[in-house]
Amino acid sequence: MTFERMVRNEKFAGQIATRTVGALSLDRPTEVVTVDANSQVDRTARVLEAAHDRAIKTGAATLVFQLAVPFVGFEGTRATDVMPDFAIVAPALGDKTSSWLVMGDAKDYERIRSRINDERMLKGFLQVAVGAESARVWSRLPKGMGVHTFGVLVVPKNAFFQPEPVVENLHDYQEEVRLRIEERRREANESGHEPGQDVRSLVEHLEATFDPASCTSCTLFSYCRNELRSSQNPSDLLIEIGVGRDMRGQALGLIDGVTEVGRVPASTAANIAATLTGVAHLTGQRRVDQAGMPGTVNVVIVKSDSAPLDVHGIGVQRVSDDGRGEWEYTIFDNPQSLEARRLIVRRVGNALNHSMRDQRKAAGNGIPDSVHLLVPDSDTADVLVSIADNLAGIELSRLRWQRDKEQGRPVLTYDGDPATVPRAISEVERTAIALLLEEDRARAFQLRSTVIDLRKVLAHRIVAGGPSMNSGRLDYLVGWAEARGEAPIEHRSFADEIEESVHTAGGRLTTAASDAIHNALVGRSGKSNDAPAAYPVRYKDLVTEELEYKAQILERALDSLEGFQSSTLRAVYRAIESDAQVVWRRRLTLHASDLVRFGRTYRPWRNSLVPMIESDGTCASQLFALSNPQAARDLASDAGNRFVSFAKVVSVNPLVIDVDSRRITAESRVVLLAHNGEACAEMPGISVDSKGRGTFKIDGLAIGPLELIDDNFPKRLCWDPQVVPVVARGDELVVADFAWFSALKGNRWLSVQKPLPDMTAAPKGDCLPESYGDEPQAHLWCCRPHEDREAEFADLLADRRARGELNPETWPPVRDDDGFEVSSDGDAAGNPFELGPLPVPIDLTIDDLE
Repeated sequence: MTFERMVRNEKFAGQIATRTVGALSLDRPTEVVTVDANSQVDRTARVLEAAHDRAIKTGAATLVFQLAVPFVGFEGTRATDVMPDFAIVAPALGDKTSSWLVMGDAKDYERIRSRINDERMLKGFLQVAVGAESARVWSRLPKGMGVHTFGVLVVPKNAFFQPEPVVENLHDYQEEVRLRIEERRREANESGHEPGQDVRSLVEHLEATFDPASCTSCTLFSYCRNELRSSQNPSDLLIEIGVGRDMRGQALGLIDGVTEVGRVPASTAANIAATLTGVAHLTGQRRVDQAGMPGTVNVVIVKSDSAPLDVHGIGVQRVSDDGRGEWEYTIFDNPQSLEARRLIVRRVGNALNHSMRDQRKAAGNGIPDSVHLLVPDSDTADVLVSIADNLAGIELSRLRWQRDKEQGRPVLTYDGDPATVPRAISEVERTAIALLLEEDRARAFQLRSTVIDLRKVLAHRIVAGGPSMNSGRLDYLVGWAEARGEAPIEHRSFADEIEESVHTAGGRLTTAASDAIHNALVGRSGKSNDAPAAYPVRYKDLVTEELEYKAQILERALDSLEGFQSSTLRAVYRAIESDAQVVWRRRLTLHASDLVRFGRTYRPWRNSLVPMIESDGTCASQLFALSNPQAARDLASDAGNRFVSFAKVVSVNPLVIDVDSRRITAESRVVLLAHNGEACAEMPGISVDSKGRGTFKIDGLAIGPLELIDDNFPKRLCWDPQVVPVVARGDELVVADFAWFSALKGNRWLSVQKPLPDMTAAPKGDCLPESYGDEPQAHLWCCRPHEDREAEFADLLADRRARGELNPETWPPVRDDDGFEVSSDGDAAGNPFELGPLPVPIDLTIDDLE
């Protein structure tokens, strides 16, 4: 509702209309008129007729709000009307007798890491297409008005709900809409259902297509789940926990104990076993993560559901050589304010600076160990990185405006409006912003761990029972991690307990907690005397209670992880991140590209990352296969994998194995990854050298060539490893082709290639603060500071503005792809905390609100 009010704001309505018309290469409108159709079909018809006349007579564009159009194919019936949020009527190019109707919709989608999820945009444009298709066949569409093949989706440009139009061709969306409508009509005709008939007889006998991950939004979700829970059919348990249709026949034997078990991935088998026993299945992977290690900073947040970047509170805990410190909680009375975001990064940056200082002292003259932020889930990381991107954008704008002031130019936004220069960020704030943006760039790499997702770390150690989607919550995983054989978990009751909990382990709140916190912050709407403006004490208590729950779950997860042994390869993982952070610390020290988000990087730099991403992916797969026997088994089960295979010991002396692979044959060399479900890299006698310049070397693994024994049995091979493993006849092995790892000739060392470091457009080891000033050309692409780059950009924008190439002089309007959080002076800003919550509207359905 806050966002819809912003879309109807006079200034933004004009921007939406003109930028949409400009993007469609139509003439610049003489004026923009806004009209409300009041969600009535008759009024919509009259409003469109008037807008059409206005367009052809005066060249004006009209933005119509709250339209109501009969659903395609159901005009004249009692079917629910299509209610687009708005549409734009504009004169056709070069034709004084016709106009275009451009259908639109407004969606308050959150921008995560500077962008909106593609799936959400897809859903939004499908709704726009429904409106366009309905309007196209409407009998009361004015004569001479055509429905444009393009549509517009208005989404928030920034954290203040200021809208931005996105224009796309609706052809593919309308094809999808037509197919779906026809499919629904056909299914309705074939159902045999009569109005007033009890639907239970139909639903009970339908073959279940239930999916616990994708069916949650369906109104029949609870009904279908209950049907499966109460069923005595063993295969229904597989449906209930989300085992795919193609795998159920293979896995049925794991449930009924009678059917032959097929080739089931180890992770699926582990999920089924945990469900049946009530005890989490251990993956066998030892710890390679840095959670709980000195140099980590634990962070929990309470995120508002009312706005994308607004945080009610944050908790920070630093881990040093002395162990975990005390939690420091901060509550924000104004989550919408810019100062709240600055305080968030100050709290994080202060803890990071202390951790970096400790790591430098511990390293002496060597390379300091890496520092990490530890969060309970990916949502928390997304919010923090998005806040960092927001503040980095403001700082870059400030640097440009500072240059304008120095040159005596007016301080203007991209659209030519007056702007207010914000204060500069402090070095403590910059540390947190730069590290979070480094994590944004590092998302393309699997082995980087600037921000550690604790839920994912725990999920690599255990497999919980029940639907695998439930393991997306850290508190669910922690419950399974703490369960023991004498107190097994009943997965259904425990899942219901977590689902009904008023608290969450991650940044996002439950609906009940969100409503309570919002009511305490802004008060309840109403005219009674017992509806105060706010409950400050109650608000603080609720946020603190939520922070304490999240902190408690995070510490319980860390306690659970302490029960797992450290992997031989743990130092390898830390070395990869430490080497990468050497470059990041240079960026931070020299102010060189440390405030650049991934979405703003230029294409040559992204293209140069491809070899690095490939080497990182290969190294990650190899290390995962070496350290996680379940992952090794899954690779061996994958028919598309060429390098890893199962093998079975046929005899010990000589060592003969049956290799279950067509690609690993005689004259191949193999390395033993797992033996009877245990990772060989974790066995006694294995050592790792992680200090090599380009590789890690592992000593002690069984490595050797294969030799064919009998032409009639091509998969039965004699294996001659230099280090002979202790195995017995019938043992199950997982082996890998040695060539997958390296081209070394010897059979003693297994060499794992380190991922290539990102040295493109990054400060080098000999770069100093004065290097760019002394030799600009030599250091143009490595250590040029932001201050100089933004000054040059400010001069470029000033030149373009002088030539009339920027808004509002140019047509069509130029879009600011940066879309940072800086607004013009006096611009309206949406504040979801301005008013108390309204009662649920009894005349609207969920479909209406969607």
